[in-house]
Amino acid sequence: MESTSRSINTDAQEEDSDGEETSATLPPSPSSLDHSMTSSNLQNVATSLSSGSSSSGLSLSPPLPPSVDITDVMSETRLTLDVYRGGAAALPILWGYVPQQLRGLEYLRLGSEEKSGTEAALEVLPQLTQLRSLAIRGHRFYDAQGDPLQGLLTALPDSMSALCFLTHLDLSFNQLSSLPSCILHLPALSSLVLCHNRLSALPPDMDQLSSLTFLSLMGNQLVSLPQSVGQLKALQTLDVSYNLLHILPDETGSLESLVKFELSHNKLKELPESMGLLLSLRELVINSNDLRVIPPSLNKLPLLKVDSSNNPLGQPLTPSPLSPSPEHKEPKLEELHLGYGQHSFCVPSAGCHVFLPGGAELLFPPGCLLISTRLKWLWMKPDRKWVHLEDHEILLSRPLELSPHGIAFLKPVEFSWFMVVSRPVRDTCSVSAAGALLVSTSDPSIKLMFPQHCTSEVRTITLQVLPASLSEVQSLCGDPQASASPLLCLSQAPNINFLQPVKVQIPLPDGVTGTHREGHSVDRACLHLLHGDPTAQTWTDITPQVHLEITQLFAIFYITHFSWYWLWYTTQRCVSGVVRKVYQRLKQFKVQFLVMQKKTDPVQVLLQCLPTDKVDGRVQALLAQYDGPHPSDLCDLLEGEQFFAGFERGLDVSTDSPDCVEGRLRFVFYSSLKNLKEVYISPAAGQMVPVRGQVSFYRGDIPKNLPEEVVRKRKGLDCQWLATLPLRLPALNSENNYIMEEPQYPPLNLGDPESGYLTETNLLNISLRIGKDWQRIGINLGLTKEELERIQFKNKDNLGGLVLDMLFRWARGQTAAGSGSVSKLVAAMMESGRTDLAEEIEDIVSIGKKKYSDSLRRSTPALSCVRKKPRERLGEISSHFFC
Repeated sequence: MESTSRSINTDAQEEDSDGEETSATLPPSPSSLDHSMTSSNLQNVATSLSSGSSSSGLSLSPPLPPSVDITDVMSETRLTLDVYRGGAAALPILWGYVPQQLRGLEYLRLGSEEKSGTEAALEVLPQLTQLRSLAIRGHRFYDAQGDPLQGLLTALPDSMSALCFLTHLDLSFNQLSSLPSCILHLPALSSLVLCHNRLSALPPDMDQLSSLTFLSLMGNQLVSLPQSVGQLKALQTLDVSYNLLHILPDETGSLESLVKFELSHNKLKELPESMGLLLSLRELVINSNDLRVIPPSLNKLPLLKVDSSNNPLGQPLTPSPLSPSPEHKEPKLEELHLGYGQHSFCVPSAGCHVFLPGGAELLFPPGCLLISTRLKWLWMKPDRKWVHLEDHEILLSRPLELSPHGIAFLKPVEFSWFMVVSRPVRDTCSVSAAGALLVSTSDPSIKLMFPQHCTSEVRTITLQVLPASLSEVQSLCGDPQASASPLLCLSQAPNINFLQPVKVQIPLPDGVTGTHREGHSVDRACLHLLHGDPTAQTWTDITPQVHLEITQLFAIFYITHFSWYWLWYTTQRCVSGVVRKVYQRLKQFKVQFLVMQKKTDPVQVLLQCLPTDKVDGRVQALLAQYDGPHPSDLCDLLEGEQFFAGFERGLDVSTDSPDCVEGRLRFVFYSSLKNLKEVYISPAAGQMVPVRGQVSFYRGDIPKNLPEEVVRKRKGLDCQWLATLPLRLPALNSENNYIMEEPQYPPLNLGDPESGYLTETNLLNISLRIGKDWQRIGINLGLTKEELERIQFKNKDNLGGLVLDMLFRWARGQTAAGSGSVSKLVAAMMESGRTDLAEEIEDIVSIGKKKYSDSLRRSTPALSCVRKKPRERLGEISSHFFC
């Protein structure tokens, strides 16, 4: 600190003397220099820099041309020496010629890719006491292979603490293994950038940087943060992404000015509850960690935006293999293994571990509820309105709904998953005016290089890489010479053009090199750069508008705005059409399956697979001749994927069909075709009565370009299963004709004589008044959403029919419920806001009770009969009075 004080005092003395010399050792101030002498000195510097003389020991790459004046890199307060490789070595030369001009520098940029030059520059830096901004960065230049040169800076001299006016310090892309102690003695420092170094820990006295508002430690090896970080009261942005953090100190909740907190790509298992005290926080990025629960305290920050993607949220923690001591051994949670028909379970206050069909797990810890509570679960059919999937994303599971909604648990409840979505790897980075480099984690040869001053505001860049199979590209476009590079999907926020071109490096298509292709020179006319519009799904050949630089392995081009880019090698002329065709074929589609029986000949069955947007129209066209089950749930199929259909449970199909493989019918899905087969089925051997069977659809050979997580996680117990739909094959009568009529349901009566009857006629009259409230009433009656969707599909454009179907479907399931079924119906009407119908039902029941009582009083013989045969006589009386 003494050296700092001496520097400050010396500067003050210089100012008090109005430019006069304060001692014999100090050189004259800039104001006292003769102008011609200063120009002569600068010319000598330019000559030294351009000639690379032995006296200077400096050789810039490329050398500074004689026509370039040194003022091109130096102004009154700025000096930029990172525009030439090894340019840091020019600083001591400048110091030898024009020290007074350097004393007034406020902004200085140095490269650190050359060791001796960087070390020489560090000896001069403590003399530049007026510096406000200093950058000593690597990654400013690239080798012959296109890889950035790492900075060689490993330490800073203690004398750097003399830079008491320094507010911005950037030491990115270097080899710092610890924070230089001199940085902690820079009182004015407000912005510190230490990205991509080798820091494994921070000093415990970080609180000395009390003026710090921006701190970036991205891309280091930090495993923890010191508690003193919480004392950085002025800090507004903290970026510790791409580190090895396992835990955060509770003191992070004291960062009262923090607006943005970057924690992505670490190993965090939990966040401190104290983060709920960060009232200024507006953006929290915690993606790609090991978080299973987000602290509830963060919900109290209504303006906070949280990116929590790529975390195992809801998954149960793996129990520790260490066995606890006997006296502290925790009681084992009760395990509940539910079947497909069990859609509710009871959670006691002691907790339980619930296993749902299909592999989902729910872990309720002890004390999460005060009293035993019954919960319901249901696999939901994906609804596009709230399950939003972006391009190239795949839904691997159906959404899981738990009810009743709004239950508050006293402890965090862990779920294995609510919904699983597969998406390609996303690489993101923030680009500021200083520039940046983004390298794809899925293919490191794909790089985006953002030059300095390419943007005036910080923007977030996202990169996705989608590989294309060489064999599929060639087979789909019919060109044996065709090949394609990985597809680059680029996006940014905000979405505005760059001020300077961004350099993009991608590998050449498979089998193509910069000099030869299979022994022959590459025809550059066959190389095409395609620009894709993700909204319109169109492709434009932009090769004439860009300059493609071809190396041995890579192609390099420059762009000013982001979209999709795809490099192709093909001999075909209509390139855009070929690319669109290939992309559509490689794209995944949401499909549904149809199984319908011909009305005049029920053994003739139509099987079909269609994209979901084509299903409704197709069903309407078939209803005149066909009948059968409704479309299946949504499934995912790739263009060109093979799948099979097999009949089960008493049904058989002729094996003479050319598409029949081991008893299963083979399909290939194409979105532009109908994908249908019409076959005859028959009862299996020995079946002489009506057969209720099913047809199941299974995946065939899995395409090679499917993501690994899609291969691992398929729907259902069988990893190849897609969907199952029921079929009914009627029996033959004595004349060998099929009995087409459905068996009539017996007369329907709900309740009992003493509590009141609701007859089939009563229900019919009630259904006429339900109208558009049918769906709400059905939900309150306990029907599932899947049942209601099937009822709606079956009775399209027929409101009366679907109301009847809903009401009688429920009623037939209540025939054994006794008097309780009537009260359920009344309660459902009340919950649905139809008190008029509830009162009408109560009136019907009340009148029925009265008639029943009156009949008993008037009919003594009837009473005696009741005593002898109560069940038989009650049925006669009720039928007489209430039907």
